[in-house]
Amino acid sequence: MSKFIQALLSGVFFTFILDFFLFLGIKQNYIDTKEIPVYYNILFADNQNIFIFLIFSILIGYLTIYISNKTTIVIIGVMFMLTFSTLIPSIGESVGSLILQKKDVTIKNTKYTYHGDIYYIGRNTLYMYDYRFKKVLYLDKQTIKGEY
Repeated sequence: MSKFIQALLSGVFFTFILDFFLFLGIKQNYIDTKEIPVYYNILFADNQNIFIFLIFSILIGYLTIYISNKTTIVIIGVMFMLTFSTLIPSIGESVGSLILQKKDVTIKNTKYTYHGDIYYIGRNTLYMYDYRFKKVLYLDKQTIKGEY
C-alpha cells in the first residue's frame, strides 16, 4: 500500500509540473497575444480536466515507481519536452487555439448577432473576434441567448 501511495503522490507532483508549463505556454503565446485580460491562476483553474489529470497522475506514478529507471527517464523526458514546447510561440499559440478557440460561431445577445471566432470563454465574459467588426469583442455571458 505504501508503494501505491508513493506512486500516486509522485504522479500528481510530476503531472502538476507538466500541467503548469502547458498552461504557462498557452498564457504567454495565446492569451497574451490575443490581449485577453485573464490571470494565469484563473486560466489554470478553470480549464483543468480532472479525469485527464488523474489518468496522467496514475500513469506517471506507475512509471516512476514500478518501471525501470532508464525507461522512466526517457518517457517522462519526452513528456517534459512536449509540454515545454508550448513556450515556443508558434506551438503555444496553436495548442491554445486547439484547446480554447471555437471557430465560425454565431452568437446572439439581447440586441445583436455576432459571427466570428470565440477566443476564450471566461467566468463572466466571452472573448470573441467578430468578422464584421474585425476586432475582439468582450461579451457579457449573462446577455447571451442560447449556447455558444
